[in-house]
Amino acid sequence: MVLGLLRHRRAHSAHGAAPALSVPLPPGAGAFGCEVLDALGQPLGGAEVTVTGQNSHRVATRGTTDPYGYFVAALPPGAYSVMTMAEGLSPVRETVEITAGVVLPPQRIALEPGRQLELPPSGTWLFDPPHTAIRFIAKHVGMAHVHGRFTRFEGGIRVAQNMADSQVQVRIDASSLTTGNQTRDNHLRSGDFLDVEHYPYIDFTSTRFAYRGGSKWTLHGTLTLHGTSRSVGLDTEYLGTVNGGYEQELRCAALAKAELHRQDFTLDYRSMLARGIAVVGPTVQLELDVQAMYRTPDTPTPPH
Repeated sequence: MVLGLLRHRRAHSAHGAAPALSVPLPPGAGAFGCEVLDALGQPLGGAEVTVTGQNSHRVATRGTTDPYGYFVAALPPGAYSVMTMAEGLSPVRETVEITAGVVLPPQRIALEPGRQLELPPSGTWLFDPPHTAIRFIAKHVGMAHVHGRFTRFEGGIRVAQNMADSQVQVRIDASSLTTGNQTRDNHLRSGDFLDVEHYPYIDFTSTRFAYRGGSKWTLHGTLTLHGTSRSVGLDTEYLGTVNGGYEQELRCAALAKAELHRQDFTLDYRSMLARGIAVVGPTVQLELDVQAMYRTPDTPTPPH
């Protein structure tokens, strides 16, 4: 199999056709190519392309488009299904018939924005602690991972008429961390790590929401941890709004993730094993799995 664009000419014809492809074919093979564009008609690099035999239902090849939005493959003769996908965009499925010795003209495939869930009504939304989790993952001794969470926190979302102007605030009690091991938890609370005696809270305040398509957003803001404030971006997926749960109140949900570098927040603890492997890795994965309740004078207090 030949993956990737081996050679393409960027000059377009007067009719705006995709450039011709020149592919060296193995004996008995044919080839096809595609040019993937986003909703604005711009080349879409990094889109995932999966080619499956229609009779065998086996994946013949898969790959990603190059920075110019191109993908090309040489294949045995036969009928194939081509699925093209990219984050935040609706996938497109095409069929191609490969003939030995024939290089098909490249197809143009335009990916449209994915279905956007209806955004929550404007107003104040409060985190529901029993149905919200703030988790972290850190690498341990170079191979395994330590999973932990914070059990005491409060937060809320002020949803604006324009979602991009909405605001999120979260305050975490740093001493409430738990990893399931008391000795390790005490060490993480100590001056070697979070130093909860001097820095009892971890705070996040958003600055803006940036829409990324579909139900994806990037939540930009300032994270204050261990007495140090840094700008971070949370990759956020909005999961929808429902009436349900405790007394059938209106709820919305989202999942947000970020990778933090310990040294950015002066968490410089270093301990090495005899083989030179760090006991704790340099990065921490942070995840917020949030349910929030619409706050009105009649909204009940979330249960404890």
